[in-house]
Amino acid sequence: MAKPVRGLRFQPAGGSRAAQIPVGKKQRLTIERLANDGRGIAFLEGRTWFVVGALAGEEVEVRVLGAHGKVVEARTERVFSASDLRRPAPCAHAGRCGGCSVQHLPHDEQLALKQRMLAEQLSRVAGVEPEEWATPLSGPEFGYRRRARVAVRWDAKAKKLEVGFRAAGSQDIVAIDECPVLVQPLQPIMSRLPAMLQRLSKPQALGHVELFSGSAIAVLLRHMAPLSAADLEILQAFCAFHEAQLWLHGEGEPQPVDPDQALGYRLEPWDLQLAYRPGDFVQVNAGVNEAMVAQALEWLAPQADERVLDLFCGLGNFALPLAQKVREVVAVEGVATMVARAAENAASNNLHNTRFFQADLSQPLSDAEWAREGFSAVLLDPPRDGAFEVVRKLASLGAKRLVYVSCNPATLARDTVELVRQGYRLKRAGILDMFPQTAHVEAMALFEAS
Repeated sequence: MAKPVRGLRFQPAGGSRAAQIPVGKKQRLTIERLANDGRGIAFLEGRTWFVVGALAGEEVEVRVLGAHGKVVEARTERVFSASDLRRPAPCAHAGRCGGCSVQHLPHDEQLALKQRMLAEQLSRVAGVEPEEWATPLSGPEFGYRRRARVAVRWDAKAKKLEVGFRAAGSQDIVAIDECPVLVQPLQPIMSRLPAMLQRLSKPQALGHVELFSGSAIAVLLRHMAPLSAADLEILQAFCAFHEAQLWLHGEGEPQPVDPDQALGYRLEPWDLQLAYRPGDFVQVNAGVNEAMVAQALEWLAPQADERVLDLFCGLGNFALPLAQKVREVVAVEGVATMVARAAENAASNNLHNTRFFQADLSQPLSDAEWAREGFSAVLLDPPRDGAFEVVRKLASLGAKRLVYVSCNPATLARDTVELVRQGYRLKRAGILDMFPQTAHVEAMALFEAS
């Protein structure tokens, strides 16, 4: 029997495996260009670096957040040679808070970046360009966010309650005393929230806090154990001082402490009031939301005698304004509680030409009762996963016009391939600047049957 050879190291096919780069390591880099998500891209020793807070052409020092194979994620720690486009970050928490990743770019450059992201996805994935590019829909770059989720966590080792927003590239919490993107009514609540929560008797039982500003201001507290009478008194006094509703989320659904209180938001151009409960989806940017609805109606051009389909209808954000213009709106949503809320919103606004249905829109539209009569036009506003199974059947509904509102250009481009295959052409497209200071892109596209 041959004697085993000791001390050899067998290499995988392709050569030796490079040593992994440790988290926290600092590295000097030259940024080549921007990625689609606004991060800078650099190349060093066979690895691709994605750097938060860096711009093309800059020489920077970065700190590693994580490494996976030949991809390294990092954040900018120091700028040695700045781009002419760089501006001072307006927020004191820039570079640590993970919320606003492109605030070092002027707002017009942010819009240009988002426009490029949408155009690249449509060209690369779908091989199309719209017949017309729409002007970006935008509003104020600060003071726009009417809803925010605040992270709350008890650090048992330090015996300290952490309150703020998640850090860039980690689960750490950055203490926040001021957030420039929040609407003004939420600013004083945000600044005083940590001190109030630290007074509660069971900080380890606290979950997140949600803030909302609409037809009323609301504070929701998620808690994993019953609140004491003293704690409830502290919370109620805090909300009374800020003229805000108090909502609690223990077991079951969120509930207002005062059951007679109503919460919602207005669509002022259409004189509509929509009820809302914490946990429901609602657009965080009220001004851009109204502009988005107006543009969708303009592009869809609904006529008084038409039957229109609204898919992923939510609370009725599009369905109710549509109902004011057409013979009938059929609105479909996957979440049963949202369907019920949308129907209640239609009734409370005296709109009786709307019908609401619950359906799993991640599955093909097969023999749905509400689809049998067909539609003149369709509006859809799907989640990030897009609506591939839905769009596969849209031509069979007879719709000549389709407005697609997207929060993910990649899935919009994927679904565009299918719509073009069905005989639709991309007439118009443009970005919706729903989240200034971030690289998040929302878009709207108009398709017409050939």
